[in-house]
Amino acid sequence: MGRGTRTCWEMTNALDITFAALADPTRRAILAMLLEDDMAVTDVAEPFEMSLAAISKHLRVLERCGLISQEKRGRVTWCKLEPDALQATSVWMQGFGQFEPVNLDAFERFLAGELGSARNADEP
Repeated sequence: MGRGTRTCWEMTNALDITFAALADPTRRAILAMLLEDDMAVTDVAEPFEMSLAAISKHLRVLERCGLISQEKRGRVTWCKLEPDALQATSVWMQGFGQFEPVNLDAFERFLAGELGSARNADEP
């Protein structure tokens, strides 16, 4: 198996970790903030009514699944969004976009027409 090849289990595990990270509204808000630009951890924490330690836990979850990276610059730790980390998740989700929503009214009309045609064909 090549280096770039992932097993089904590895892919499933990566999806599980990513979706678990995205399930939390605080972490989604952090990702939205990082869409704009890299941010210092203290700036990330500012809008939330929780301790810096709690924000750090959220950041570790996001970093563990690869959605963000953290880099120490001098005394300040900076957070950066890693948008490519969502590529596998996006590809997986796109598989569900191939199904068109069912229009039940149109389907009912189609069936009525088919049943009517079948009845007419049976008549002498």
